[in-house]
Amino acid sequence: MTDLTKSILKGVKEALEYSKGGVDKGFKVHIPKDIDVKNIRSQLHLNQREFAQQFGLTVDAVRNWEQHRRTPEGPARVLLTLIDKIPEDIQKALSC
Repeated sequence: MTDLTKSILKGVKEALEYSKGGVDKGFKVHIPKDIDVKNIRSQLHLNQREFAQQFGLTVDAVRNWEQHRRTPEGPARVLLTLIDKIPEDIQKALSC
């Protein structure tokens, strides 16, 4: 595992801990209330299947989020926020 991958995973774990009321480690986590999954996916020029495969999601979840039948929650919201902000780093961290 690369240093970048370790750093990203550590940050995600800390963000999740904090979002659940865990210990404040001196930073504030901002995860947007509304996440436009279709826009995030479109900016990466991926279809739903490609997006799901690249980021470990199900096609059904992506479809339901985009059609507003469901809302991303918890770790999915964190992951989608990171994909929106630093997509190349997330793709690199998750690649085999």
